[in-house]
Amino acid sequence: MLRRDPSLHSPPGCVFCRSDARHGANLVSCPPSNRRAGRGNKTSNQIKSREMKPMIGKLLGGAGMIALLCGAGVAHAASGTIEIGMIADLTGPAALSGQHKVDGAKLAVDEINAHGGIAGKKIKLIVEDDRGQNQAGVSAYQKLAANQNIVAIIGSIRSTIVQATLPYVARYKIPTMIGGTDPKLTHVGNQWVFRFRPNDTYASATMAQYAVKTMGSKNVAVLYDTDAFGAAGNALLKVALVKNGAKVVSDQGYTTATRDYTSFLEKVKSSGADTLATYMTNSEDEAQMLKQLRQLGLKVKIIGSTSIATSVCIQLAGPAVDDTYGVSDFVADGNDAAKAFTKRYVAKYNSQPDVFGGWVYDAMNVLSRVIAKDGTAPAAIQKGIRAVKGYHGVEGTYTFDTNGDGLHGYWVVKIKHRKVIPIKYVG
Repeated sequence: MLRRDPSLHSPPGCVFCRSDARHGANLVSCPPSNRRAGRGNKTSNQIKSREMKPMIGKLLGGAGMIALLCGAGVAHAASGTIEIGMIADLTGPAALSGQHKVDGAKLAVDEINAHGGIAGKKIKLIVEDDRGQNQAGVSAYQKLAANQNIVAIIGSIRSTIVQATLPYVARYKIPTMIGGTDPKLTHVGNQWVFRFRPNDTYASATMAQYAVKTMGSKNVAVLYDTDAFGAAGNALLKVALVKNGAKVVSDQGYTTATRDYTSFLEKVKSSGADTLATYMTNSEDEAQMLKQLRQLGLKVKIIGSTSIATSVCIQLAGPAVDDTYGVSDFVADGNDAAKAFTKRYVAKYNSQPDVFGGWVYDAMNVLSRVIAKDGTAPAAIQKGIRAVKGYHGVEGTYTFDTNGDGLHGYWVVKIKHRKVIPIKYVG
């Protein structure tokens, strides 16, 4: 849905086609030719509408809310808060990981608000469910973007969902922070996207180098999710393995939320692989695969992308995850900020944090600093984030480049007795 201009003189019906129809929460039934320009093409009336918001608040006496038509949500006439939107897997196959994301963001918001908020205004976090699906992710993003009070959006950690929402990020021109690590996401000329995790160029290179040079891997089987994250990572990983002197003896893709990995694992066994390298999107899928691998008695060394070292994977896999290796951008003992964050997170939620909570915690804190310094105008936030250099977060030190990438390295970790043990940082 395009962000509407809340005019005092808007006629009833659809604010996009100006018909008497009320099309609901999407624009499927609203003819494309009739839809009005969105945030990216502000008319003089749209600019005036923002200038009139304080006047509207006075006219309404600061009471109540203006209900927007066409399911666009509500706009607070006089707000004493700074609203930030976020999409997350509240339901669906990765809901456990989604809860870690919500918890990380809420912890940051609570801490910022406890210290007076931003310039005296408290942060209000508005979360929409993406259900771990592309279309639901797009709908969630559009719903947030339709709310004119939202000044920035924290997007998905799923590269495939980020990929689906990118056209809407460009259209609405709202600063959007992402956790998806497919390198291409920040290389399509979209200046409103900022990645708060290192991309898979670093992850794949680190995995391959450690597997070959330290683990002694010679014949490697690769198992990857066929979504945007897994496919991009798989392509990079195969090149990096060969470059380091290994042979890729098996390369298999599966679909997200697969439950039975037996056929994949039997092919790994028959390939003669000494190492299994995984590029799996969902922690839940990684845990399921590891349990089945142990049940089959498959004797291979294992190294995985970030999902293998998450709290959800460790929780669900149990002892099956022990003695595996992986890469991770968040390590609880990785730096002083991470140690302090972990202590507060455990105290608040009685669970161990991981990358899902870590990157959004950093995103919220960087965003609050930028808004405090530069204000809430989209262009000011965009410019402010791009100017961040040397910010020490829980995931590492952020220095944003021209593409919008803030981090540039990964930890190699080992999981032992269901604990993530950092081995070394490769930047």
